[in-house]
Amino acid sequence: MLNSIIGSEMRLVSFLVCIFTAMVLGLLASLVFSDRDHHSPAFRQSVALLPPVVTLVIMLVNGNIGAGLAVAGTFALVRFRSAPGTAKEITGLFFAVAIGLACGMGYVGYAALFFLAVAVYSMALSRFRFGEEAGIQRVLKITIPENLNYEELFDDLFETYTRRHELTRVRTTNMGTLYELSYNIELKDLRHTKEFIDAIRCRNGNLNISCGVSEDKELM
Repeated sequence: MLNSIIGSEMRLVSFLVCIFTAMVLGLLASLVFSDRDHHSPAFRQSVALLPPVVTLVIMLVNGNIGAGLAVAGTFALVRFRSAPGTAKEITGLFFAVAIGLACGMGYVGYAALFFLAVAVYSMALSRFRFGEEAGIQRVLKITIPENLNYEELFDDLFETYTRRHELTRVRTTNMGTLYELSYNIELKDLRHTKEFIDAIRCRNGNLNISCGVSEDKELM
């Protein structure tokens, strides 16, 4: 079962089994990597299509090292000319390529076992939220008049509504008449965000306040 089904010659039955297995595993891989996450239709289709495409290419260059290196270079070129994706999307594409490589060499049993192992592992990581931060990370920007001392102005509010806070930047705005304070904060409860902002408004004279995810997290 775990031996390669491709002998010295390519046969139609072996070809169809490898391609069909790659299609099925590619479709299942697309479903696994879309579980609990929102991905574009293009990503889902790419993960589903890559295994049979890679399978065919590997079958055609089987045993030819030079051709194999050329194919690897083509894959790299396509990757770096495409739009950047999240870390999980890149992992999903490599996963699809690995399935295609195994099927292309005739090791459909290994491909199926590899898929099952990684699928269970991936869903377990998602289920237990492995690597996710316990708190709710936000970037808070507060505008205050220049005559206010910002050092301890909001400390009691941070103590009440956040687990931690860090002042990361102070800059002047409006010709130096206002300060803009930037904080990295970890909220205790997202439901109390409005209450937290309203309390800050009472301290800063109802000037501008923004509270949202950081730009780095938006790109991840």
